[in-house]
Amino acid sequence: MTTKTELFLQETAEVLKDNILDFWLGLRDPRGGFYGEVRASGEIVPDAPRGVILNARIIWAFAAAYRRLRHPAYLAAAEAARDWFLDHFFDPEYSGVYWSVTAAGEPLESKKQLYAQGFAIYGLSELYKATHDARTLEAAIDLFRMTEAHFADPENGGYLEALARDFQPLADMSLSAHDINADKTMNSHLHLMEGYANLYQVWADPSLKSALEHLIELTCTRIMGPDGHLQLYFRRDWRVLPGAVSYGHDIETSWLLLECALATRDFAVVNRVRASAAALGRAGNEGLLPDGSMLYEKLPDGTVDDSRQWWVQAETVVGNLWLWKYQGDMAAADRAIACWNYIRDHLVDRKKGEWYWAVLPDGKPDLASPKAGFWKCPYHNARMCLEIMNLFD
Repeated sequence: MTTKTELFLQETAEVLKDNILDFWLGLRDPRGGFYGEVRASGEIVPDAPRGVILNARIIWAFAAAYRRLRHPAYLAAAEAARDWFLDHFFDPEYSGVYWSVTAAGEPLESKKQLYAQGFAIYGLSELYKATHDARTLEAAIDLFRMTEAHFADPENGGYLEALARDFQPLADMSLSAHDINADKTMNSHLHLMEGYANLYQVWADPSLKSALEHLIELTCTRIMGPDGHLQLYFRRDWRVLPGAVSYGHDIETSWLLLECALATRDFAVVNRVRASAAALGRAGNEGLLPDGSMLYEKLPDGTVDDSRQWWVQAETVVGNLWLWKYQGDMAAADRAIACWNYIRDHLVDRKKGEWYWAVLPDGKPDLASPKAGFWKCPYHNARMCLEIMNLFD
């Protein structure tokens, strides 16, 4: 008889290969790189602009999948994405990566978001793990050095949210239409930490370790609030600005914080963050619903956005598995499987591939938002599947 765990492993492995990665393999553009947008219907928008986050995450996803599954097509896709990325997103004059380019590869939004530099480092360092290609590592190291030179705030600690192409100050630093204009944000610090941790695994430079430990400490002492939830937005001196309770980021950070601490290879760092990681996991799970899914967020006025966004559900699965394996929360495994069952039954598009952006409050899939785009990428869901494989090794 197939056990509940065996079925979980089998289903998520099949979704990774047949539903997620096959979909993205089909989005390679004969002109180079990957298409910038696919509608919920599956229709490709061939001339859509291409966002740096989408393209950095494509590199990461195919590189990570290749390292685990050794499928040659995944490596070819990762390298093709890397080549187009280095040719078109890297700023040859000032360094750093642009926010977006046209389908032809010309700069569109040339501003430098901290978030984007972090994900570029993350994707390139993952591909280096698979290929040991010197150019790939050099590009990631260049981004690290640029980030430390221009984004770091030596007076207050942490990093500025965004700068102009030439690293001059910007009036509007907001990451997206969903975010407020803030000097520093939880989200960008989280994913810079993730990128630095991945790079440190292949380039054990002392200055990188120091920067990584600084980001870990900031997460525990500045970004995490006294109630266990993350604070989202800050002034330059770390004064807190009003923001939502983001259940998805709470549960995501609960495991990424511990993973990044483990990457330092330092017992003291790991021991220092373990309690914070567990508290973040408990705070995130406050958004769980009886059907196993997770709320999106609670707004500052107390109202709730109860759409079930794809990335929040994926992080709920991984976060709870880490709580089970590394924090001794035995019930967390059942929470992870319950959330997976919700994903399987409501978010996975069995006919046209990939996952819907969200399930709306009326229980129907969100057909207005894209399957692929600036923010809809093979990152949270592919990573969920790969984490499941890794955690059960």
